[in-house]
Amino acid sequence: MSKITTELLLERAVPRSTRLRKIETLNLSKLQLKTGDLDPRLFSRLRHLQKLDLSDNLLDKFPNSLTLPDLRVLNCNNNKLEDVTALKQFPLLEELTYENNVYLTLNDDYKVMFLLQNLRLLNGKDITKLANHVRRVNSRKLTSKVTAHWEKFFRDQLPEKYTAEQVNSIKKKFLKSVQTNVVCGPSSLSEFTRWRVKMIAEEFLAYSLGLELNTDPEPEEKMDESEEESTESPTEATEDVSQVTVTPSKRKRNHSKTNSGNKRSKTQAKSKEAVVTPRKSSRVQDDPDPDKPRTLNQPAKEATPEDEGAEGTHKNGEQFPKGQSNRRSRQLTGEEKSQEEDNGVITLTPVKNSKGKEDVSAEPLHFLQCHSKGNSREDFKTQLWSCVFEPLLDCGARKDPIVSSSRTVATCGGESVCLIDCETGTVLKKYKVATEEFFSVAWTTLTMVISDSRKKSHNILVAAGRRGIVKLIHVAADFCYGEIKAHKKPIATVCFSPTRETHLFTASYDKRIALWDIGIPDCDYNFKASQLLVLEALSIPLRLALVPTCPEQYLLAGCEGGCFAWNIKLDDEQKSRPFEAMFQFPDEDGGMSSAHRVDGLAFLNDDVVVSKSSKPGCINVWSWSRSFNVRGKGCQRTVPAVILAELEWSTTDMSYLTLSTCPAKAYVFCGDEKGSVWMYNLSSYTTAWSSAKGKRSDKRIPPAQILKWPELRANGEQLSEVLVNNVVSDPTFTYLVVLTSVNVTAIWKKS
Repeated sequence: MSKITTELLLERAVPRSTRLRKIETLNLSKLQLKTGDLDPRLFSRLRHLQKLDLSDNLLDKFPNSLTLPDLRVLNCNNNKLEDVTALKQFPLLEELTYENNVYLTLNDDYKVMFLLQNLRLLNGKDITKLANHVRRVNSRKLTSKVTAHWEKFFRDQLPEKYTAEQVNSIKKKFLKSVQTNVVCGPSSLSEFTRWRVKMIAEEFLAYSLGLELNTDPEPEEKMDESEEESTESPTEATEDVSQVTVTPSKRKRNHSKTNSGNKRSKTQAKSKEAVVTPRKSSRVQDDPDPDKPRTLNQPAKEATPEDEGAEGTHKNGEQFPKGQSNRRSRQLTGEEKSQEEDNGVITLTPVKNSKGKEDVSAEPLHFLQCHSKGNSREDFKTQLWSCVFEPLLDCGARKDPIVSSSRTVATCGGESVCLIDCETGTVLKKYKVATEEFFSVAWTTLTMVISDSRKKSHNILVAAGRRGIVKLIHVAADFCYGEIKAHKKPIATVCFSPTRETHLFTASYDKRIALWDIGIPDCDYNFKASQLLVLEALSIPLRLALVPTCPEQYLLAGCEGGCFAWNIKLDDEQKSRPFEAMFQFPDEDGGMSSAHRVDGLAFLNDDVVVSKSSKPGCINVWSWSRSFNVRGKGCQRTVPAVILAELEWSTTDMSYLTLSTCPAKAYVFCGDEKGSVWMYNLSSYTTAWSSAKGKRSDKRIPPAQILKWPELRANGEQLSEVLVNNVVSDPTFTYLVVLTSVNVTAIWKKS
């Protein structure tokens, strides 16, 4: 017996009604309804229904004949919908929400925008402008391409006098060919493009050859693709719970409010992203325009981002949701600039870079606001912590640092992890986990067994943070295939071994560094992770660095209470180990101190270490080998670091403004409390330092250049107190990614 009866409809009407035809608002949420419970004969009596709430049910699709001719508002949140084309039966629909339907993607958003001509709001966002573009501009482009494809490849195949059998054969070949070869817009919209191309091609054939038009609203089968998504059934995504909690020892100035919530919903299809380009002003982009021609400094070729927003489950049910919107930073035209409003607008006023010894010539490309809580354009409090460039799969696996990464960078902060194309400013993918605050990300390349026992290399991204859980993400498949519950307290940082691709180090607030073997997932994403080693620290480890000359033997860590080294050789049966050496550095009084916070640590080359610690206004450059080799016998030795030079830096006492290096170019980067990036070119010093008797540089080395933070304005007010938490370059120092305390990712490019 159906769960829906006349009595139920009358009772759930708002307000209650005595006749079905009088009902204008109906709430059928939280009734565990399935598609078969929606009886078209009963619903056909709701002739004046305008608002319908079907949220929190079990619907996988809509019946094709519900007959609700006056329906204007529909809520389908928290169901299991797999297709949206049946919504075409509601032509007057103006507002539609279907968040947390994990099978729906960005492609479905575009489908409903095309099918529902009166639709204004989708998942709470105004899509009027984008919808008009999809219905008109996009359709014109696709129609032109479909027609050209017919004229070039198929028109001459059809004889002047043709039989029905010949026509059907040509039609079948043409539909298959046109869906395969007609491409328009980003790859994240490939399914929508194929769907529209097939529709346009059928209309074209019906008009040109007098064929019967297929009006079947059911979706076509997906064409084979090189990368198949996992066939595991996704469960509910954890999304839109606005919660960012600052853990102990994280910066005290972060006063982000914590909002609790238990509603799970799919990621907004239109995630807001503050996008600013140099010397221009730009609106917060609600509606991406995938086919808009590039202007000014944008590349001539259209970028082709990977599919947006991954969805994945593992055995514990945690997910990364599908359906993230594709975002691109763009230049404003003169007309757009003249129409700027104060609502949600971020403007940029360039500031001249301070002069150093040389002109590095780095210019700002993009300013992105893509880690907002709940996709709010008002969020300028979410802290961004970590970014790492993706390794290239065809680079020969870690052989040459010059070609070991692409222009794609992974960033993390708040509840989300983003993959960004540095050249275009496109957010290629976005992963969210509500109640999480991500502190660190890292890449590795695994050789996985795919179908029919073939092997293929894939990049795996790991992300970790406040919950002490490591997420394992197969990026190409848009799939979070598992997690490792590594620590009971937050994870401050993670890093992979450069020689063993499955070995992952996790440093936690429990004052331990763990070495894990994450395993290699099989074709069904089954994997086995195991803990290999635990390194005991005296304080919270903040930064990790494997010694380049012996990455399987020694690990350096910058901690809240000093800089330490551990022996990590696995041939030793001891699985829990204390540190082997603690390093002393010069302090303000001219003495040597080991009790200080080391919040920046990286190798510049095989021997030279750069760290930021005890002495305000400077960054230490020191020799690993000359410091470590003077140690005496026994464990837990305290040794003075052999200082090679000091780098002139900000006099701030603000913590956790970390540094990074570009070994191939001998550069050091560090941000400050004013939003500036200090860049040091040490190539002229490294030769002297490599000498066994290399002398210490007497004077502090000034930066080659300081990149000043531009004057960004949000809602008419200038963004102030911008801290640069992290700054990272790609191995060739082409792009510089700057992560801030105000939820803005800045991308600079070296000319």
